[in-house]
Amino acid sequence: MNAPIAPAVLNAPADAAAGPSARSKAEREALKLEKRLCRQVGQAIADFNMIEEGDRVMVCLSGGKDSYGLLDILMKLQARAPVRFELVAVNLDQKQPGFPAEILPAYLQELGIEHHIETQDTYSIVKAKIPEGKTTCSLCSRLRRGILYSVARRLKCNKIALGHHRDDMLQTFFLNMFFGGKLKGMPPKLTSDNGEFIVIRPLAHVAEKDLIAWAAHRQFPIIPCNLCGSQDNLQRQVIADMLRDWQKKHPGRIESMFTALQNVVPSHLMDAGLHDFKTLKATGVPDDNGDKAFDEEPFAEPKGTPFGGVSLVSA
Repeated sequence: MNAPIAPAVLNAPADAAAGPSARSKAEREALKLEKRLCRQVGQAIADFNMIEEGDRVMVCLSGGKDSYGLLDILMKLQARAPVRFELVAVNLDQKQPGFPAEILPAYLQELGIEHHIETQDTYSIVKAKIPEGKTTCSLCSRLRRGILYSVARRLKCNKIALGHHRDDMLQTFFLNMFFGGKLKGMPPKLTSDNGEFIVIRPLAHVAEKDLIAWAAHRQFPIIPCNLCGSQDNLQRQVIADMLRDWQKKHPGRIESMFTALQNVVPSHLMDAGLHDFKTLKATGVPDDNGDKAFDEEPFAEPKGTPFGGVSLVSA
């Protein structure tokens, strides 16, 4: 796995003080990161058939590093992809106090991409309904989802792209396991809950650290979310800290866990809805997935190797 690139290195000043060699190194590192991001997003699109010929994709832009990175990489892939598809950037202005409403329209106008700013005062609704100190994420998410579906319908988009990355997907898996009693994650592709749209997560293979580095290099005008981001001790943050600690102590563990989400063996879990335990009978035929009794499972030391698969575009 490629080593993380410090934002300070990627964003090194290009003046005389930096020196030609420093500038050259920063440029090389930025190019490597761009290729990796394009390759990983292209791979996710190909692996899960996220984008097809003629799709009109609504890219949800919050003003955070993840959604900026998503739009940026999708635009790069759109220019060289073997299929034709449209992108529409959409931001929901939730009327949070102090929200700099002029930043995103100006940024999108400069990009020259089709875009739409939807203004809905969900902030007042959330603050009125949720007691002080309680988590606002659930209600805020439901309100946002309904509004975005409506916008996608008006804009005639058939797919909705969200900026969740690999770390988000792992965090969701552990949140559901620890607090929800379910082995359930955040899928890379799924129908919307109203059945009307396909929701895709093209950053499924992308590590958050790479999005942080890319945002610093590209100097995205980041807008913080003060509605939920200021709340302390959220369960997701606890899980995120746990995963970072594991990765620090055991490099490669994140990659191993993420790969596990793509290698499910239902016969070795306990969900009778996925595997027919009740009518199971001995067949006399050897089965590699059969029980090994008291044998210990051999585990290789995680090495953090890059993911395989077919990329939408070449690196």
